Amino acid sequence: MRLHHYLLRRLTGALPLIFGATLIAFFLTVYFGPDQSYALSGRGTTPAELDQLRSQLGYDRPFVARYASYLKGLVTLDLGYSQTTGESVRSLLARTIPVSAALLLPGFLLGIALALALGMAAAWRQGRWLDRLIGALSAAGMSLSLVVVVIACQGIFGVWLGWFPVRGWSVDGLTDYARHIAIPSLALLIVSLGYNVRFFRALFVEALANAPVVTARAYGLPVRRILIGYVLPASLPPILTRVVFSVPMILLSGSLIIEGHFGIPGVGKVVFEAILAGDQPVLMAMVGLAAVLLVLAMAIADWLARAVDPRTRMA
Repeated sequence: MRLHHYLLRRLTGALPLIFGATLIAFFLTVYFGPDQSYALSGRGTTPAELDQLRSQLGYDRPFVARYASYLKGLVTLDLGYSQTTGESVRSLLARTIPVSAALLLPGFLLGIALALALGMAAAWRQGRWLDRLIGALSAAGMSLSLVVVVIACQGIFGVWLGWFPVRGWSVDGLTDYARHIAIPSLALLIVSLGYNVRFFRALFVEALANAPVVTARAYGLPVRRILIGYVLPASLPPILTRVVFSVPMILLSGSLIIEGHFGIPGVGKVVFEAILAGDQPVLMAMVGLAAVLLVLAMAIADWLARAVDPRTRMA
């Protein structure tokens, strides 16, 4: 089955999930979220002027009508306008999401590649000193907070050594781009490496116990051929699932912390500023985007698992 047909079918089947997630988020935002009418009104605002402002913001409309308008905006990508800047939310996201992707994907991909190599090395040397060393380092990485790692990397490589900038964003050239993503990529790599190494090592240890791998080792096949030709393909479905599910989480949650600390104009910084300002159109657009991204991640992960594992296609 073609990917776009499969994604369309899965998205259609996941409509109740998207509906439920957006409904709960919209309910919490409307009844417990910030009220922009007080922030936009002055000190001497009369009750009549405040009611007029609330009417302009659409706060006096019934809940069902407001939610229906929100769903219609999600479907048509008419996400409204930011209440703080007046910019179209669609153009705001179109401008900031590529920045977040360019910032986070290099460190994310490098971390996955390094975690695969370390997990494979630890599984092959199971119980030996290399396995214990990699296990200790991964445990240390799992205990570190992303905020602590970001601040430490900024202090060491940006302030103390002065190798890389600690704030700002510039993509004037490849060298300038590499300098600006160096510290964020390193911080993201350190934090994610521990979890990924532990997960991949467990998969590779299980794959090494399979009958084809045991037979290949008994015949004395080269280590690289065993690992690349047998162990990695056997572990590929859960690896792809983890990688695909990590992408939306990195873009939505990781960018919130990293971009806030580095002052990078990506989607995380926009969401952070929207939270502080109570900018409901931006926040609700991100809630809908997050729900759709997670559903897409589930569909793509399932499709990839079926593509690489014949047993799931037969099931």
